[in-house]
Amino acid sequence: MIDISYARRMARYNRWQNDNLYTVADGLSDGERRRDRGAFFGSIHGTFNHLLWADRMWMSRFSDWPRPGCGIGQSPTLVSDWSELKRERRAADARLIEWADGLDPDWIKADLTWFSGATGSNVTKPRWQLVMHLFNHQTHHRGQVHAMLTQAGGKPRETDLFIMPE
Repeated sequence: MIDISYARRMARYNRWQNDNLYTVADGLSDGERRRDRGAFFGSIHGTFNHLLWADRMWMSRFSDWPRPGCGIGQSPTLVSDWSELKRERRAADARLIEWADGLDPDWIKADLTWFSGATGSNVTKPRWQLVMHLFNHQTHHRGQVHAMLTQAGGKPRETDLFIMPE
């Protein structure tokens, strides 16, 4: 089982890596960011959108964040404008850190029940496991973005957690 220090560390890692990858993506043309590169959600832009969508979906279950206005199938098109997507990402990252910093140790030990669109049923799981899933999901799709950026000639910085600045 994790504790709240894990959530706090990973929320900061999430912001650090989003800053890293968005900075590299900023150096690409809009067409290159939107080019279908065969990833789960197609393009760099689409994958960034999916990540924002998923963070909002999970945080609507964990906290007072509003649910995204679309389903997973539309997640790659959540925010069309690149500048707006960057603003929304920065705002979400700040809110994730604020949420993690305010976590109650007892909250993370309890279960969460929600209706899962993926399974079409109610699911109950320990919150600590779902928090781990949130951060693991981010890392998974950021890895795809890292690969797509590299293929496009970008050079993301280091990603190792132990290198993250304090």
